[in-house]
Amino acid sequence: MEELNSSSSVKDALAGMRVIELAQIMAGPTCGMMLADLGADVIKVEKLEGGDDARQYRDPQVNGVSMPFLMLNRNKRAIALDLKRPEGKAVLMRLLRDADVITENFRKGTMEKLGLGYEDLRKENPGLIYCSVSGYGSTGPYADKGGFDLIAQGFSGLMSITGEPGGPPLRTGNSVADINAGLLAAFGILAAYQHKQRTGQGQRVETSLLEASLQQLYWHAAIYFGSGVSPGPTGSAHVLTAPYQAYPTATSWIIIGGANEKNWTRIAQTLGQPQWIEDPRFARNSDRMANREELTRLISEILLRRPAQDWLDDLDRAGVPAGPVHSVGEALSHPQTLAREMVVEQQHPQAGPIRTLGMPVKFSATPARYHRAAPRLGEDTRAILAEYGYDDRSIQALVDGGVVRDAAQVQ
Repeated sequence: MEELNSSSSVKDALAGMRVIELAQIMAGPTCGMMLADLGADVIKVEKLEGGDDARQYRDPQVNGVSMPFLMLNRNKRAIALDLKRPEGKAVLMRLLRDADVITENFRKGTMEKLGLGYEDLRKENPGLIYCSVSGYGSTGPYADKGGFDLIAQGFSGLMSITGEPGGPPLRTGNSVADINAGLLAAFGILAAYQHKQRTGQGQRVETSLLEASLQQLYWHAAIYFGSGVSPGPTGSAHVLTAPYQAYPTATSWIIIGGANEKNWTRIAQTLGQPQWIEDPRFARNSDRMANREELTRLISEILLRRPAQDWLDDLDRAGVPAGPVHSVGEALSHPQTLAREMVVEQQHPQAGPIRTLGMPVKFSATPARYHRAAPRLGEDTRAILAEYGYDDRSIQALVDGGVVRDAAQVQ
């Protein structure tokens, strides 16, 4: 069987794309990592002092290096630069002269104050794709507000549908707004890049944590638009079909997905309750939804009689979609996860051997590659400056003047 990421000799899908990443923490770096995994040359421009704020997330850390930073910044090169200094801005402008993409997640107006807004940069580079990730987008009454994942989840309604019925509003267990915004930014950049390949023209691309959160509401928005009623939290249960949720067994929780009538029939038979198939409380999906609480109680009583794996074996043989509720560690060490190359092992010069999550999209001809771990602050400063025409004396002057920082200064 051919390996999923089989050969470094295969031309990368995004070979030739150059991205200047000014974004930090999560949404923007997620976008940059996705592009870098597919071969884009992503140059991460970090501020002085300290660089990307994610570098300060020291819990957990590996040999003094932030694991959260390592997770989202592989395959990138790094330059540390003071953009508030004219000399620093001049360096960035030189980097942007022939760049394809710039990504940023500053509050509205920040880049414009620096003379680095879209209208400023497009004059210097008409082919530049200018990607902004903000809290609420660049228009509307909230455009000037900063954005955070938790606030976006509350504002968008996500927290109102998360948790158990009657319980307090809860955030999702992950930073869904940040992560999805990063994916949407990468999606937008690729569409704009295709346009540039045809026309030579760049454009502005933007998304926001609000829009990334609202996009998660497809089913719930359908309910609201169709009925005028805002749905509330349903725990692990599905908002449109039943049985489709987590249930306790004698040993642990499992998921059962009865998303259609065929699977409902199989579930009833597997649980030894064929009479449920014609029971007026459960005969159709609408009946099961109306009586979901009772159905959940009855199914749980039966499942609690035997261990989880026994039930999963029986349900699998019957063709019922079902699975375990894993811990994060169990999921990341499962043979199926490993077979899909979703755990990547790399060597970092300071942290040593590390593991990160792999690319979730697989390509037969242009697979993702993981050729370098996340950079140290300023690791590539000198090399990048030399690449853009600075001689050794000019580079040293920038270092000595505090305009840039190289890796040797942050050991």
